[in-house]
Amino acid sequence: MNESQNGPPNRELYALLHVSPEASDDEIKKAYRHWAQVYHPDKHQPPHMKEIATENFQRICEAYEILSDENKRQIYDIYGMEGLTSGLELGTKLNKVEELKEQLERLRQRKEQEKTLAHFLPSGTMLAALSLPQFLEGDGIMGGMAMSSEVHSQLSKSNTLAFGGNLEVNENSGGGGGAASVVLRHQMSSISSIEFMASAGLRALIGVQTTRHLSSHSTATMAVAMSLRDGSINLSNTWTRQLSETSSGSIQFLLGLESSIAVGWRKKDEIIAAAGDLTIGTSSFGVSAHYTRRFSKKSHGRIVGRFGSTALEIEVGGGRKISEFSTIRMMYSIGIKGIFWKFELRRGGQKLIIPILLSRHFNSLLATGAFIVPTSIYFVLKKFLLKPYYLKREKQKALENMEKTSGQVREAKAAAEKAQQLLQNVANRKRNKQMETGGLVITKAIYGASKGLTKGDESASQVVDVTVPLNFLVNDSGQLKLHEGVKKSGIMGFCDPCPGEPNKQLYVEYTYGGNSYKVVVDDYQELLIPQEAHRN
Repeated sequence: MNESQNGPPNRELYALLHVSPEASDDEIKKAYRHWAQVYHPDKHQPPHMKEIATENFQRICEAYEILSDENKRQIYDIYGMEGLTSGLELGTKLNKVEELKEQLERLRQRKEQEKTLAHFLPSGTMLAALSLPQFLEGDGIMGGMAMSSEVHSQLSKSNTLAFGGNLEVNENSGGGGGAASVVLRHQMSSISSIEFMASAGLRALIGVQTTRHLSSHSTATMAVAMSLRDGSINLSNTWTRQLSETSSGSIQFLLGLESSIAVGWRKKDEIIAAAGDLTIGTSSFGVSAHYTRRFSKKSHGRIVGRFGSTALEIEVGGGRKISEFSTIRMMYSIGIKGIFWKFELRRGGQKLIIPILLSRHFNSLLATGAFIVPTSIYFVLKKFLLKPYYLKREKQKALENMEKTSGQVREAKAAAEKAQQLLQNVANRKRNKQMETGGLVITKAIYGASKGLTKGDESASQVVDVTVPLNFLVNDSGQLKLHEGVKKSGIMGFCDPCPGEPNKQLYVEYTYGGNSYKVVVDDYQELLIPQEAHRN
């Protein structure tokens, strides 16, 4: 009984007893008694039927044992079966839900920290700047290079050590430089931490920074750093506040050789990411903003603008996720520094950036062509090469997944058919009774992949016939209700015919009062029939 990663988690046991996740103890007890009578081994004499009944009776008892115990039910609601089987144990004094959640979270964090203990988490960036004007002048195409890298190591559950370094070479000036840094972070409590930092090289300094959560919505950070070159001291103070579930604001004061005040805003949800910053210093100012919008799970568009005493530019472009860990992005930039193409490749914690300078001066023809030509090439390639390729690859992955899970699906379908055998007699009696009174009769019900339902073929490999269990679930009043937020594959007589398929649905045809009806609902959507809206 694995929980699905898509949709609301930890609901299979509720589906098994056919109760709502908000069901009371009495409702759970009543449902258990009902199903226990249906599947009790003593009610079935043939050996093969008794074996089927025993197997399903054990499932019913396991579900009731968990859902009837307050602590076990709370653990299951939060972490599912994993929380009950992976060693997350509770003390006898934990009665409140808040205490239970806090304890479970601490235990989970401890287990995760043990797994990551002494493991290194590397990240890095490589920038290779190319210059077309320089190449045409015969000075080579490479304009400069820069590399930075950082490695984090978890020393203990409250201490983290980070090493970093960067190198930079500028072809135009013929100079370069580098720096190395180390940061030790100590988590003093659940709401405060302190960091000690030191760096040598181009920016040699030492400093300390402390962060504290002032409330559930506000955070304050204070830092002091001293330069080892000239002895100057910089002080900074930053306040961040959560403005809503998806947005936050910040304000930062910096005192030192270059004092400034900066105000920022951030917003991020599943579709949009946006940010804006305003910085005013003693001798400079700057405004920057960016807006990113996801067009699909794999592609996004982005626009960036910068304006200030040392910058004036705008960037437009987009990116695409090419694998689970890799993303590519192309940007077009125009500003006082020239006209650029910029390519980015991100994989895990690593990033490769290649800016290409096309012209140091503004040229309307070049600026227009530099934007239109690559954009046109991209859309042509997307339509005739990339999209067919990705569709073919996704189809191949789906076939591989079907082959990999075919044994599991066969076993699940066999178990569902056995469970339906025990429901068959009662389902037939209910069906006949409803037919006599012109009540609710399920004539056809199919559950599985939405594309399998559209073909209307219940023999397809990605769907399963669930007409019998739905007729069994029709109550004496001639109604059927499947609860919202409960994955339907957990219902007795159902199974998951297509593991990994995100779009599962239930298709139902039924008659009521001499009329025909049909309805399609999503996997976690409530089903309540009969309804006039379902009439053909």
